[in-house]
Amino acid sequence: MVARVNTVAFQGIDVLHIDVQVQVSGGVVAFTVVGLPDKAVGESRERVRGAFQALGLSLPPKRITVNMAPADVQKEGSHYDLPIALGLLAAMGVLPAEEIAGYTALGELALDGSLTAVAGVLPAALGAHDKDRGLICPAACGSEAAWANGLEVLAAPSLLALINHFKGTQVLAPPRRYVEEISTSMPDLRDVKGQETAKRALEIAASGNHNLLMVGPPGSGKSMLAARLPGILPPLEPKEALEVSMIHSVAGHLQGGRILRNRQFREPHQGTSLPALVGGGSRAKPGEISLAHKGVLFLDELPEFPRQVLEALRQPLETGRVTIARANHHVTYPARFQLIAAMNPCRCGYLGDPARACSQVPKCGVQYQSRISGPLFDRIDCHVDVPPVSAADLSLPPPAEGSAEVAARVAAARAIQADRFRVPGEEDTGPRTNAEADGELLEKVASPDQPGRALLTEAAERMRLSARGYHRVLRVARTLADMEGSTPVRRLHVAEALSYRRIVPGR
Repeated sequence: MVARVNTVAFQGIDVLHIDVQVQVSGGVVAFTVVGLPDKAVGESRERVRGAFQALGLSLPPKRITVNMAPADVQKEGSHYDLPIALGLLAAMGVLPAEEIAGYTALGELALDGSLTAVAGVLPAALGAHDKDRGLICPAACGSEAAWANGLEVLAAPSLLALINHFKGTQVLAPPRRYVEEISTSMPDLRDVKGQETAKRALEIAASGNHNLLMVGPPGSGKSMLAARLPGILPPLEPKEALEVSMIHSVAGHLQGGRILRNRQFREPHQGTSLPALVGGGSRAKPGEISLAHKGVLFLDELPEFPRQVLEALRQPLETGRVTIARANHHVTYPARFQLIAAMNPCRCGYLGDPARACSQVPKCGVQYQSRISGPLFDRIDCHVDVPPVSAADLSLPPPAEGSAEVAARVAAARAIQADRFRVPGEEDTGPRTNAEADGELLEKVASPDQPGRALLTEAAERMRLSARGYHRVLRVARTLADMEGSTPVRRLHVAEALSYRRIVPGR
């Protein structure tokens, strides 16, 4: 007899349906797992054996063969423990094979028979829903699975509880949905004294989802400003929350199975490796840029990151996704993040201060900033200087306007953009902010009036703007118009957008 149990393999946030076939036959006593299993899957034999012993069951003294089809797909992870165990129980006649076949199962077994949380339950639940199957998962992951509407979920704390459920001696209660609470304790812009230009640039970046680079000496408040960006961004919309939560589910980062509502703020260290930033490793896990999807990626001390790491950001910044290539397959993750970067103008940090700058000025600044390539600079919409804060500014009382007031204006500007780009019947596919609009669409919605067009054309020639730089100026100008509630893009908006496009000092 061959018992079959459905499970999944992951390719990015997509799932591949895997057929776990368990056969108990005569011959030399053995327990073999085939179908390209990795080490974690191969070790499932001992975890299954230990869990059965904890239940008072013993494996039959026969030849046990577990085949995971399709056999040419690499099987990775510990979530295959549960489908292998269920297949064995069905083959032994302990559980009804017909009922088990109507579910997709995934979970890791402990030696005492309990079920341990695994990564990827949310995309697995959506995949099971598409196949009109139920889902069997650990109790700790039940909240994730419950977000697939209309899906029957058996979230069991142990293998024994599952056996009792199918035998009718115990009923597993449906899991409850949990949502991450919207954070109300984020750092407030009211804490920042002075830096009005930088705060204006931060509001523009938040309103249009633009990339921003802050350049200034140490202690001028660049990191402080970046940390306050999440406090002025709107919470994730339902579709965005589901997509972001799927990425974090595959990465195993969902806490308590709660769907995310806050936009993520990721700030990797300068020593971050290339696979850690863009994704990769033995299992092609999502990297920081994908974990920051629909949120913020903050890179402090930008030139201190390895050159190859920074260059790897160029494609995701343009396409909103990253593809990790392997010899036998490709994995694609969403990566529509907002890049916020901070840097000193030179190695010593005091390029513009004649009293404190080193003796190598301006060579110091040129060499330091040359670590960042021109194409990467070109992909950053707004460049802003963050000058040192004076003692007079520090002695002033806190500003009257804080994050709450700025967040209200950001939400209003984003609502205008969402209405502009909404296409009836295609609400889930189009751009939501000006930063996501491509060149053709941008020309339709952000074409400046005649004086603005003349200024932009002249500036593009004098500043030698690339086609990418030209369109990024248009995006920022469109955002500035939206912040004022203006339908046309005027000369004033183009002029301010151009002021954020200037060359970084010392470059």
